[in-house]
Amino acid sequence: VIGHPKYQESKRIAIFLSMPDEIQTEEIIKDIFKQGKECFIPRYKPHSNHMDMLKLSSAEDISSLTLTSWNILQPRDDDSVREEALAGGGLDLIFMPGLGFDKKGNRLGRGKGYYDTYLERCMKHPSGKPYTIALAFREQICVSVPVAENDVQVDEILYEDC
Repeated sequence: VIGHPKYQESKRIAIFLSMPDEIQTEEIIKDIFKQGKECFIPRYKPHSNHMDMLKLSSAEDISSLTLTSWNILQPRDDDSVREEALAGGGLDLIFMPGLGFDKKGNRLGRGKGYYDTYLERCMKHPSGKPYTIALAFREQICVSVPVAENDVQVDEILYEDC
């Protein structure tokens, strides 16, 4: 990941905080800060499909986050100090999680459409849609995954042996 040309050229990067069954992103997050890039993480709004990408100040900042009912660390709902990526300069790159992917770039998420809705908002931002890379295990690559009309394809899927 850290040798990828899109990662190297990106300054503002959004990345998910891993759940136990996902590709672990902790070392990528540390490298984002080591390289002097800006790091944004998701904050999901419950009972909706709205998500924001909020800025982390450091890799250690993760320890200040709260655990949601989904066992995901994220900034508190009343945290209004952090920059939201689309309120500023937008994003260059988004690393995306998922349950399954096909080689056409289709992604099966967890069913709420958070990333699809967020990418639609990105497309309206002056900086445009960021490049999207899904991080997957080889076992998550399928012949095809079900898609809906509003699903946004990922630009690239990185997995072992790809």
